[in-house]
Amino acid sequence: MEYDPKTPQYLTSDKSSFASVSAHERWPVILTGAIDDLHRSVADVTDEEKRQEGKAIIGDLAAFKYELQHNRQLTPLPDDGQPDIAVYNQELEQRGNPSWHDVAWLYSECYLYRRLSTFFSLSKHWKGYDVFARQKMSTFKSSRPAVLELAARYKELAEEARKGTDGKTPEQIEQSDRILFSEMCEICLWGNATDLSLLTSLTYEDIQKLQGSEARKASEKNILVNDLDASFDVLRKARRERKNEERRVDIVLDNSGFELFVDLILAGYLLSADLATTVVLHPKQIPWFVSDVTPPDFAALIDALSDPQGFYTAPDDSGKTFDPLSEKEVSEVKFLFDHWSHLHQEGKLIIRPHTFWTTPGSYWRMPYVAPELFNDLKESELVLFKGDLNYRKLTNDAAWDPTTPFTEAIGPLGPKSGVRVMAFRTCKADVVVGLPAGVDEELRQLPNGGGDEARKWAWSGKWAVVSFCDGKA
Repeated sequence: MEYDPKTPQYLTSDKSSFASVSAHERWPVILTGAIDDLHRSVADVTDEEKRQEGKAIIGDLAAFKYELQHNRQLTPLPDDGQPDIAVYNQELEQRGNPSWHDVAWLYSECYLYRRLSTFFSLSKHWKGYDVFARQKMSTFKSSRPAVLELAARYKELAEEARKGTDGKTPEQIEQSDRILFSEMCEICLWGNATDLSLLTSLTYEDIQKLQGSEARKASEKNILVNDLDASFDVLRKARRERKNEERRVDIVLDNSGFELFVDLILAGYLLSADLATTVVLHPKQIPWFVSDVTPPDFAALIDALSDPQGFYTAPDDSGKTFDPLSEKEVSEVKFLFDHWSHLHQEGKLIIRPHTFWTTPGSYWRMPYVAPELFNDLKESELVLFKGDLNYRKLTNDAAWDPTTPFTEAIGPLGPKSGVRVMAFRTCKADVVVGLPAGVDEELRQLPNGGGDEARKWAWSGKWAVVSFCDGKA
């Protein structure tokens, strides 16, 4: 806490904030989903000892949910042998052992998932179990139309790239590169409209509406801050000046499933366009915020793409069957699988988890508590922070004035840090910075915008920001 900014954080006790909505509405639903998932898994277990242990964990989860709903104090985490337990417990003490309905949102929601993980890490038979894995893959399956559309688009782009740049002027090449970069990044930005921890009850049709190119075009006007050009200029300059040298881009991942698929599309594009020679992906090490990427999620997605016909036509839990994919669709998805597998084998696409990403604090602390990670990110041309949680951690989920410059709100990762930061985020919580004067006030006056009471316009995921800070300038 000593490295955090003085600007106060959003609290679960603030009735006008999304923090309060999270504590009272989202978290009980998330824990209920975890209980239901484990019930289903326990029902399939034949080993009696494992079954009994699974039932005991269900009891622990139910007690945890009761504690949360009845505003009990947060209790110290049991020691599962990982060093971050001491970090959580020390901060809990510093915060005065708060209760669930009067605590900083950032600390408490991180604590929720870390506590959840201890139920499994301390078990004999359920170590490594992810109560969200089933949901993550079922959501990816529901994303079939968008996956097929993007796979086709990606294959077209790769074939265009192979034709080379013959007959084009340098200006034409730059212009087409810039447009493609923007399109890929916007796909990435709106890809995270599928955020399972926030959208707790969506139908198959609802998910399809969130994705697809027509929706993307309509959404461009909703990007309130758009620094994509500045980010592209950095990568283009590096390509021009250091063509034959190592040029790395990092992506701090957010959600798995369709969003990870889109992140891999972007990574593959950056490598194919020679805007990077290496892309490093940063997942979480434990199940986190329902849908965040863990290394097993990456493996599950690649497995699904290796057999798209089997994955997309397998009956769902209700027995519903799905139309087979055409030969063309299968070949387009397989093309992606082959390309990404090849990049991974060549060491151009790297998966690098780190425990820092699942600590309870903001990224203001990174230079002090994870200096080796901070120094490693300085080696990158550009670090892309994906999604709502990464944005909230960059800004400490603090109640900044919305006109505060992004460069100021990210503190030690800002100017002169040595790290180039680009944050992609559809707004799903109160904190937002870098807005021109008057924009917040205008948006509050829209239907469901919140008026003078709250910043509800920033909760829906309808609006987005793409903010850049050149920490190497």
